[in-house]
Amino acid sequence: MFGHWEILIVLVIILVVFGAGKLPKVMGDLGKGIGAFKKGMAEKSSDDEEVVEAPKKAVKKSPAKKKPATKKKTTTKAKK
Repeated sequence: MFGHWEILIVLVIILVVFGAGKLPKVMGDLGKGIGAFKKGMAEKSSDDEEVVEAPKKAVKKSPAKKKPATKKKTTTKAKK
């Protein structure tokens, strides 16, 4: 994926941009953000599983009831 040189270059750029004083705070905030993201993804996947399982328990299959067929009344014309 990434080689050693790419990671080293990214770390040097981060050090130059944020400075040595703010670097621990920035990395701590980044770690908290990643942790919150993972927690949110875990909750979403557990919510999805509950949604999938809930309808299976609630659904009851019953035989379909058919209405009896009705015949149309036919009218006959009286002959005069």
